[in-house]
Amino acid sequence: MKTTDLKSSETKKFNYDGELAKLHLELVNLQEWVKSQGLKVVIVFEGRDASGKGGTIKRFTEPLNPRVCKVVALGVPTEREKTQWYFQRYVEQFPKAGEIVLFDRSWYNRAVVEPVNGFCTQKQYDVFMNQVNNFEQMILESGIHLVKIYMSISKKEQAKRFEDIKSDPLKQWKMTPVDERAQELWDDYTIYKKAMFAKTNTATSPWKIIRANRKTEARVNVINHILKSISYVFHPLIMPLLGVVFYFSKTPRFIPEPIIKAKLFSITILTVILPILLFYLLKTIHFFELISN
Repeated sequence: MKTTDLKSSETKKFNYDGELAKLHLELVNLQEWVKSQGLKVVIVFEGRDASGKGGTIKRFTEPLNPRVCKVVALGVPTEREKTQWYFQRYVEQFPKAGEIVLFDRSWYNRAVVEPVNGFCTQKQYDVFMNQVNNFEQMILESGIHLVKIYMSISKKEQAKRFEDIKSDPLKQWKMTPVDERAQELWDDYTIYKKAMFAKTNTATSPWKIIRANRKTEARVNVINHILKSISYVFHPLIMPLLGVVFYFSKTPRFIPEPIIKAKLFSITILTVILPILLFYLLKTIHFFELISN
């Protein structure tokens, strides 16, 4: 589980509009990559009330085609949905090939918000915590790329943002009964949040914690993380290696483990390390400048 924040020296030089403009160009490229490769992407946004999830999602989706990238913010479950498998209404929103789906809060409501506010029973909470990792493993094995973002703010910053919302007639609709009790229940939220991280921050489906007291820096950090997550996983350099790893993990073969490790090591050198070293060597001798002239 990684935490992102900008250092004070970086903050002084921070140009939000310039950085966002650059990232928007990269997001458009990501969108075209997702469409052309038929990828399926799910991005989960979690965090305390007023942590900036909605504002960050807005900046993420601004340059994108709504037919490719959609936002899901489910309300209170209907009576029918209450009788279904808890994850079912979220699964119904999952992307088809060539789509990105952003969840403004997700199935993790049951990990924190619901137990803190008494919206679920202890048994329902326990069942969820026992099922969620297997559920996310199923998501990954079905070919969906899952990114989990948690936006973290301080108690003081949350109180300040609530006051700003209450004093702005155009934002007052954002305050809910749950928001009204958020400060009072701060410590309870913390307990369940820590339990959620301890259980669900796995090697295959990790959380990314974004320090969000500064809204602009947080938005840039979130977009950067998403771009890196998807780009690195599907980068052409490592696709051969991932393919071989998948082959050895799924196909039974009577090959000694040392030989498998040797094959993986040699493929890593040939398809990842050598190309990177060659690139920097050519860059050092200004080869790219020579061929461009």
